[in-house]
Amino acid sequence: MIGAPQYLLTLYIAEREGDEETPISPGYVADALDRSPPAATERLQNLDAKGLVEYEPYEGATLTAEGRDAAADLYDTYRTLSRFCRDVLGLDDHEDEAMQLVGNVSRTVAERLAATLLRDEADHDEADGSTETGSQSSPDTLAE
Repeated sequence: MIGAPQYLLTLYIAEREGDEETPISPGYVADALDRSPPAATERLQNLDAKGLVEYEPYEGATLTAEGRDAAADLYDTYRTLSRFCRDVLGLDDHEDEAMQLVGNVSRTVAERLAATLLRDEADHDEADGSTETGSQSSPDTLAE
């Protein structure tokens, strides 16, 4: 189900890839989430009313400080879920699956999943004899 978390995350990723100051068009958001432009516009207006984005008709939306903080947390969860879907479940469309799940996984579950993935990676490296000094992974590097 596509909801507010997916919209916030889409804006966050678009802003990271471009310019934080440039509004993201509803058409871009609609395409990214496979929604109609009117549906994206309505959701962006709702997020504006909640203070999570600043939406300007015919311009687009930018995240507010509150929206950016929420989206940054979602992004961390998204990266962990993407890694899980790719490395554990072997899904080719791991990013799409992670996007679908991102609003439905608690922070606690995401943190424990990240820790488990890191532990499994360390165990795998030790079994292969491929541990390298100073090359520890962190949750920030999970989906890179």
